[in-house]
Amino acid sequence: MLTAVTSGFETDLRAVLPASVFRAPEPRYLEEPRGRYAGTAGLVLAPDCTAQVATIVRACAAASVPVIPYGGGTGLVGGQIAEDGIAPVILTLERMNRVRAVYPEENVLIAEAGVILADVQAAARAADRLFPLSLAAEGSARIGGNLGTNAGGVNVLRYGNTRDLCLGLEAVLPDGQIWNGLSRLRKDNTGYDLRHLLIGSEGTLGVITAASLKLSAIPAQSGTALFEVRDPAAALSLLGLARAQIGEGISAFELMHRQGLAFLSETLPDVRQPFASQPEWSVLIEIGLARGLDPQDALAAIFEAALEAGLVGDGLIAQNAAQRDQFWAVREQLPEANRRIGSVSSHDVSVPLGAIPEFIERGGMAVAALGDFRINCFGHVGDGNLHYNVFPMPGRTRADHHHQRDEIKRVLHDLVHELGGSVSAEHGIGRLKVDDLEKYGDPAKLSAMRAIKAALDPKGIMNPGAVLRANA
Repeated sequence: MLTAVTSGFETDLRAVLPASVFRAPEPRYLEEPRGRYAGTAGLVLAPDCTAQVATIVRACAAASVPVIPYGGGTGLVGGQIAEDGIAPVILTLERMNRVRAVYPEENVLIAEAGVILADVQAAARAADRLFPLSLAAEGSARIGGNLGTNAGGVNVLRYGNTRDLCLGLEAVLPDGQIWNGLSRLRKDNTGYDLRHLLIGSEGTLGVITAASLKLSAIPAQSGTALFEVRDPAAALSLLGLARAQIGEGISAFELMHRQGLAFLSETLPDVRQPFASQPEWSVLIEIGLARGLDPQDALAAIFEAALEAGLVGDGLIAQNAAQRDQFWAVREQLPEANRRIGSVSSHDVSVPLGAIPEFIERGGMAVAALGDFRINCFGHVGDGNLHYNVFPMPGRTRADHHHQRDEIKRVLHDLVHELGGSVSAEHGIGRLKVDDLEKYGDPAKLSAMRAIKAALDPKGIMNPGAVLRANA
């Protein structure tokens, strides 16, 4: 049975923690980007070291007080928000923001959980290395949250999810023990891998406090292009053609629909769009090649072969860094344009690559059967991850369709499941998709997850209600 923060609990913590750890419950700790949840907090605590995190978690375990680990607050599924139930301790890692060490010769960087992703990238670049995780919120998302949700982003095609970029973790377990697992090893077969249990657990199995991150060499030459494609099936064929020509040199392969470009024109007119007229479908390609290979020549060769095959129409190849940034600004501002329009229902899904065209076609038909809507479908088509968002028609708002939100989600998630996909590709389960996990998740997997949760967190204090239903 969980209990609320009491004055005695707070007094006991103040006796063993510096005053600087205690924070006012500012709105930023109680809100999430889409405005769908409003949270509560019994206390907001900001430790600056792992020992302080352990002290806090031990106290919470002893008193059965719930704890929500908090990163940058950029999560989109409500994992960082306790909207109802007992007001938790919000444990923000923002003060644990040090890069502890960089080992360029090993391609390893050790960062605390509160380091902002963009700062991890910058520290890697300062050592002439690349930390390839890249996503729209990288200026505010923190690496601990990225690990807790196993974030994806635009470079998964070449470098993998956050899980694939982590060699080891330091974490505080639900009983307050510190797990010192900051390994720099590539090979370590010494029993169960706690690292992979904690990555993607969304703070339900412990608090990640630091990580050993895997770096890569910076590609000697890089190139960026925008190609107009006939349809999603042509985009997949283009991906296959590009891979045949340059192998694993493709870093990103992003699909965009004309509706998203129209939203940019409507809400962010200062974002310069490269094509004179907005194509129905387009693909943004980023490649990185070894020294001595010309990426512009490679992209031109891909375009010529794709044009001959009838896969592409118009095409633009960035001639300099400014043009590359212009191309990427279009893709990176799509989520902000979506936010300004206001979606009725947003979906972070994945399907097998070969099923992408069928999902897009059948998804559009399923939504149209429910009424008149605009659909902005875009995403990381190279790894099967689509952001499929449904919007009201001009002159209407998402509030006008609130009663249809659950039905839209149901028909699309049913289709994803039918096609062998996932209803959560990269955003996680949080609180938003607990019902979906129960509906579509494999029963054996769910049973094992509940057993793991009960074993590591028998009192259920760690982020209760996220991922798994509390007391389920």
